[in-house]
Amino acid sequence: MSEQPTEIKLHQQSRLLEITFDDGVTYQLPCEYLRVYSPSADVSGHGPGQEVLQVGKKNVGISELVAVGSYAVQINFDDGHDTGLYTWEYLYRLGKNQSALWQDYLDRLAKAGASREPLPGAKK
Repeated sequence: MSEQPTEIKLHQQSRLLEITFDDGVTYQLPCEYLRVYSPSADVSGHGPGQEVLQVGKKNVGISELVAVGSYAVQINFDDGHDTGLYTWEYLYRLGKNQSALWQDYLDRLAKAGASREPLPGAKK
């Protein structure tokens, strides 16, 4: 995998992270999508089947992007989540598979009887 980002734009108002890669592909990744697919152990677990379903993240935003060397970015979310490194390869894969991954997330929410809507009084 050799794709590298040539441009990264955070659109705060629309809650989108727009990434253009050197192969010419541009992905617009919603903050909520990035948050529920965080590569952190808190979300993805320590192995297959240990994923933690993220609920109530519809209104989450990104408070800060921190470059990590030349291979990744740390995304700090306004709900306090700030662990997990989003490598360029992982972001590219999230963009490429966005439709299927998003539908899978919605299906898992429905199966759990959970919601994207934040609980009253919860952080974002």
